Order: sequence, then structure tokens, then C-alpha cells
Amino acid sequence: MIDRLIAQTLEWAAGHHDEGRYSPVAILFHWSMAGLVFFQLGWGWWMGRLPVGGAKVAAYDVHFAVGVLMLLLVIGRLSWRLMAPNLINDADKPGWESVAAHITHYVFYTCLFGLPLSGWAMISATARDTQLLAAGFIPWPLLPMQDLSNTQLWAIEAAAEWMHWAMVAALLLMIPIHAGAALKHHLIDRDDVFHAMLPVAPQLPPKRTRWQRRWRALEKRVGRTAIGLWRGILRPSASERRRP
Repeated sequence: MIDRLIAQTLEWAAGHHDEGRYSPVAILFHWSMAGLVFFQLGWGWWMGRLPVGGAKVAAYDVHFAVGVLMLLLVIGRLSWRLMAPNLINDADKPGWESVAAHITHYVFYTCLFGLPLSGWAMISATARDTQLLAAGFIPWPLLPMQDLSNTQLWAIEAAAEWMHWAMVAALLLMIPIHAGAALKHHLIDRDDVFHAMLPVAPQLPPKRTRWQRRWRALEKRVGRTAIGLWRGILRPSASERRRP
């Protein structure tokens, strides 16, 4: 019974992929995670400016509850991506843009897993008597650190905090890159990438625009410059060639 339900669900998702669109499940995961990421970034910035007191503690509780929800969602999203057939669209064309897109997704998954896990480690190391709640009402355990010394706990807290801020910085860098790439696919390439994840966005008719010509010219110029620099690095200098 369960096997048949899973097979029908995956077949339903494949039907959307055959039409060049992500399944509603993938779309829901994507935009839910995007909304929670923006909320957490804004909430974390505001929370860090609160004075020490009850309001700050309550703000941290909300931040942690949303973080656990994000962790559960990213596990569900990755599980769905591994089970459901992957959509092949114009972003998968061979070339540097496809490689960059895959690297971006790996960085996003690393951050989306790492941020709640590092936050969990921080709270477990420094707030061992605090009752944690997932999504605001589900009891959530602390990591098992009760046998560690205070020195070890503070070292874990410091390392987790550093990782947390590093991944926040990575997200702040990757979000505009990801959004810019999606808009480039939609407005310049006029392909199906943006429409596949946001079906309400109109699919622009394919045509060669002046912005596309300018982008291609810039892309070729940057490529030639990069190849020239790379060859210059690999080419030994004249003095090195004269050495015995």
C-alpha cells in the first residue's frame, strides 16, 4: 500500500517534470525555505541589537524554534530531491553556468544544514538548563554534552558561533548570486528556469535582445581575459627558462 502510494507520488512529480516544471512539493519546499531564511536573517540581526534581558531570551527562543523547523524542512527537501526524478531544464546545459549552479546548491545545502546544527550546538553548550521547543511547542533535546568540562563547552560554543557567522556570511553572498542568476535566465536568456520554480511568472517569448547580446559579449571578454591570465601564470618567465 505504502509502496504504491510512493510510486504514484513519484509518477505525479515526474509528470510535472515532463512539462518542464518543478513539482508542487519541490516548489513549496523552495519558497518555504526562502521565506524562513529571510526571516531568520532579519530576526537574527534585530535580536543581536536587543539589550540583555527577558526580551532577548524570548527572541532567542523564537530564533531557535524557527531554526529547528528549517532543519526539518531541509531534511524533507533533500529526501524529496533524492527520491523524485530530477528536473532537467536549461540550467543544465553544459558550461560554466551549470557548474556554478551546482556549486551554489551545494553551498546552500551546507548552510541550511549547518546553521541550525551550529545553533543547536551553541545552545547545548551554554544553556544546558533551558527547555528547547521545536516549532514553538515540540520538546527538543539538547546535544549530549553533560559530561564535558566548562572549558570544553566554551570551546565548542566558540567554534559553533564562528561557524554560524561564517555560514550567515556565505548565505548573504550566495542569495544575491542565486537571485541574479535566476533573473538572468528569465530576462536575458528567456529560458524556462525561473518559470519552472515560479509558475505564476509569465514565460517570456524566446528572442535575442540587446541585453543578451551585451551579456554574451561580456562573457566572451571575461573568458578571454581569464584564459590569458591563466596562460600567463602557467607560462614560465624568460629568466626561469634560461636557468640550467
